[in-house]
Amino acid sequence: MLDPAATPDGLAARCTRVLFSPWARLGLLLTLLACAAAAMLMWHPQRLLIGGWPSQLSGPTALMAFVLAYGVCASAFVPRSVLSFGAGALFGSAMGPVAALAGTVLGAALTFGLGRLLGQDALRPLLRTRWLTAGDRQLSEHGFRSTLMLRFFPGLPFCATNYCAAVSRVGWFPYLLATALGSIPNTTAYVIAGARASTPTSPAFVLSMAFIVLSGLAALVVAWCKRKSLRGEEPEAAAGTEAGTRVQARAGADQAGN
Repeated sequence: MLDPAATPDGLAARCTRVLFSPWARLGLLLTLLACAAAAMLMWHPQRLLIGGWPSQLSGPTALMAFVLAYGVCASAFVPRSVLSFGAGALFGSAMGPVAALAGTVLGAALTFGLGRLLGQDALRPLLRTRWLTAGDRQLSEHGFRSTLMLRFFPGLPFCATNYCAAVSRVGWFPYLLATALGSIPNTTAYVIAGARASTPTSPAFVLSMAFIVLSGLAALVVAWCKRKSLRGEEPEAAAGTEAGTRVQARAGADQAGN
């Protein structure tokens, strides 16, 4: 009698398990990311959104096409600041923020979905160091608030934060809602800067760039304070562990004496 594992059904089942295993899915995700990075370096798709937009597209059709292109490009490592700048140059200060925010949410949904589907199962067991565990706990327990803060401050890699959040247990709706709300200030500032780029001395351009710089400095201050607070918690945790060990040792000695 043939071994069940050697039958066609058994072989197909084993191949299916291998193909859909966490590490195989992670390999597919890394391959997709490598292809996206190579496409960005070779073709520079941001040029199309800034200066080479087809003149045939106009009105709602142009807006929807731009949102789709924005989301795909943001998922392919194109800096979101460049895309928002292009939204202002193409659609002005009125419709530019709408297009940029819609593209931001679309890009966040694409990258978050890919990370959740292809990377979470393989990467979650690797979250063992103190920094990774603390970040995962913060996103998992306070997903909306943490995402809101991440989106408010500029300079953070858009794709990286999406994939890191996908590995955590933050929900879809809180993550995307916080992305939409938290991205409004800086996205609007970049769009206004792009719309007023031809007049860099105008008050709108100066104020928008000043807001971007100040929010970036605020992000550095918050990151530094958070780093110091985490360092401050470590000695306290170590002291608490040592005290607990002493109490347990003393209790064991008392039981042995009795």
